[in-house]
Amino acid sequence: MNEDDVARLWDENAATWASHVRAGFDVFRDEYNNPAFLAFLGSVAGLDLLDAGCGEGTNTRILAGRGARMVGVDLSTEMLANARAAESEARLGIRYEATSFTKLDGVEDACFDVVVSTMALMDGPDLPGALRAFHRVLRPCGRLVFSIAHPCFTNAALGWETVEGVQVLRLRGYAVDKPEIESWRFGAAPEETPPFRIAYFPRTISEVVNAVIAAGFRLTAMEEPCATEEACARHPRLSRHRGIPHFFYVGAQK
Repeated sequence: MNEDDVARLWDENAATWASHVRAGFDVFRDEYNNPAFLAFLGSVAGLDLLDAGCGEGTNTRILAGRGARMVGVDLSTEMLANARAAESEARLGIRYEATSFTKLDGVEDACFDVVVSTMALMDGPDLPGALRAFHRVLRPCGRLVFSIAHPCFTNAALGWETVEGVQVLRLRGYAVDKPEIESWRFGAAPEETPPFRIAYFPRTISEVVNAVIAAGFRLTAMEEPCATEEACARHPRLSRHRGIPHFFYVGAQK
């Protein structure tokens, strides 16, 4: 699978994805991932940020609302159309560009304080290339902060089962290196909704971390957040992730 395949799949997903995210069907993002990631990221007020793999722009708009000057890039022209429509309705000064985060064609060197990527890097075929591009467009001492699906519990996951009244996650081999097309829908979406089809490029934690280092970054933090008790009380389905993290965060500096 190449970037053209990835762009085609996201173009096909775009209309339903955007409407479902904005309807609050992505409970994992709203109640679990975003609160933890925004705390991990810290203050962005007054900074120039690149959102790499911005999709339909929900997180880009959140960061703009926190005072960052935002540019979002994505391969999918249909996703970007949804992002630009939202910007037209409520302007936050965001600029969206259609380009691969692996190359960042047209983006000048050393023009951002922070590169952020939320749940996108596992969907691209060339992680080392993306990280080199991020390093290029960051200013000296600029920060890279990204989230991906947790490699241990996504690469290896076969599904949830109940064993003696306890929810357990069945796992297969961890070091899976063959790209896959996943098929799923948001848990809160109507059951009759056709599932999304999404390209996924599995990598181990060591592959991810070593690629960050090889691109010239200095690691500053890693985190594997679990769902909070408060979020689980509001959405019992998240209780599976009180002890099994669904996400993996990395912070690094140029």
